[in-house]
Amino acid sequence: MDNVQATMEQEFATVKMRDDLAGKRIVILGLARQGRALARFAAQAGAEVIVSDLRSAEQLAENLADLRDLNIEFVLGQHPMSLLQGTDVVAISGGVPADAPFVAQARRQGIRVTNDSLEFLLRSPAPVIGVTGSAGKTTTTALTGAIGRASGRRTWVGGNIGRPLIGELPRIDPGDLVVQELSSFQLEVWDPDFGHEALQSPHIAAVLNITANHLDRHGTLAAYAAAKANILRHQRGDDVAVLCADDEGAMQLQPLARGRLRTFSRRGAVADGAFVRSGQVWLRDPDGESAVCELREVRLRGEHNLLNVLAAVTLAGSAGVEAGAMCEAIRSFSGVPHRLEPVATINGVQYINDSIATAPERALAALRSFDEPLVLLAGGRDKKMVWDEWSREVARRVRHVILFGDLAPMLERRLQAQQAASAVTRVEALPEAVQAAARVARAGDVVLLAPGGTSYDAYEDFEQRGEHFRELVNGL
Repeated sequence: MDNVQATMEQEFATVKMRDDLAGKRIVILGLARQGRALARFAAQAGAEVIVSDLRSAEQLAENLADLRDLNIEFVLGQHPMSLLQGTDVVAISGGVPADAPFVAQARRQGIRVTNDSLEFLLRSPAPVIGVTGSAGKTTTTALTGAIGRASGRRTWVGGNIGRPLIGELPRIDPGDLVVQELSSFQLEVWDPDFGHEALQSPHIAAVLNITANHLDRHGTLAAYAAAKANILRHQRGDDVAVLCADDEGAMQLQPLARGRLRTFSRRGAVADGAFVRSGQVWLRDPDGESAVCELREVRLRGEHNLLNVLAAVTLAGSAGVEAGAMCEAIRSFSGVPHRLEPVATINGVQYINDSIATAPERALAALRSFDEPLVLLAGGRDKKMVWDEWSREVARRVRHVILFGDLAPMLERRLQAQQAASAVTRVEALPEAVQAAARVARAGDVVLLAPGGTSYDAYEDFEQRGEHFRELVNGL
C-alpha cells in the first residue's frame, strides 16, 4: 500500500508541475460526485480550493469525509458572494444551474466558469469519444466502451455515467481510448461566454438525438439544443462528428461538423457510417463496407436501442476498432441498469424497470419495445414537457395505467380527455403503484415502470427510484 501511495503522490506531483490550476483560487459549487472529483484533482494540482454547497455538514458528512486528507476549505449552507473575491475560476457541478446568482456574478466579474468534464477534456492525453443526446447516451457510451475493451485497447468510460474522469488523468496514456458521456448540464458552460480563452470538443463526438427535455432548466428547446451543440462547436478539421440521420434535431447540427461527418440510420443505408440491411448491421466508409453482426445477435430490446448500437458501431469504427471486436461486444452486451431492465417474472408477469424514462419520449420508446399487454406505471415530476403524443399512444396501447407522484392528476386528466380505453388507477407513490400493478396484472402481461417524469418528487435521482422499484417487485 505504501508503494501505491508513493506512486500516486508521484503522479500528482507531475500534474502539479504542469497544470494551469496550480497556484490559482478555484471555488467549486456542489459537493456531489463531480464536485468531489474536481476538488481532489485541483487540490492535488496545487490550487487553492474552496467548496461551497447549500447543504449542511450533517447532510454532507460522507462526502466531506472523502476529502478530509486534503487542504480544502468548505463553505456550507450558502454560496456567499464574498467567495468571489480573489477567485480565478468557478466550477459548477451538474446540479448547479449555469444562471444561478453566484455564477451570474462570477461571469459579470470576468471569472472563468467551468466544470470537471471540460477540465478533463482539455487535459486528456488520449483521444476522447464524446456522446450526448436527449435519449440513449448512457447505453451508447457503455456499449462503445465495451467495444473498445473487446478490441484489447485500454478503455476509460465515465463523465455523466459512472465516475468523473478528471481523477483518472494521471493514469491515462495516449494510446488509450476514452468514452465520455456528456449531458446538457455539463455542456452548457463549454462556451466562450463563460470566460474560456481556449475551448475544444471531443475528437469524435456524437449527438444521438435532440428532443424537448430539461426545459425546466434551459427554458427553451433552442437553449437546450445550443447546449448540446457545444459537443461539436469546437471541433477541428481532423475531428469526427457523428449524427443520427433519423433524427431531425441532430441533423440540424450538420453545419457545426468541421471535419468528417458520419451518420447512422436504421431506416436506410448511409454514405459514411452504420446502417441496417438484410438483417445485419453494416459499417461503411469511403473505402467500402463491412458486416458487423446480425440483428438477432443484438440482445437489447427496442428500435431505440438498435439506434444506440448503430451509434456505438460508428463511434468505435471512427476510433479504428475492427468489426470483429464490435460483434463480440454487441453479442454479450445486455444493457445498463434502469434501462428496460428485467427485474423479475412473477406468476407469468414480467416486471421491467425503465426508471431512466424521465421524459414522455423516453417512456414512449419503452412501451413501443413490447408487443405484450402492458400495465404502465407513470408519474414523477414534470419538466415542462409536451404530453400530447404520450397521451394518445398510452390511451391506444396500454391495457392499464397506474399513475403516481406529482404528475398523476395532470396525466389522469389527459387520459380522460383522450377517452382512453385503458383502465386508469391513481395512487400516491411508487409502493402503492407496484401493489396496484400486482393486483391487476395477468399472466402474459408486462408491468413497465416508464414514468415519463423525473424522480425528484420522491427520490434523489432516477437510479434511486429504479432501485426502489426493484426492491418492491422482489418483495411481492
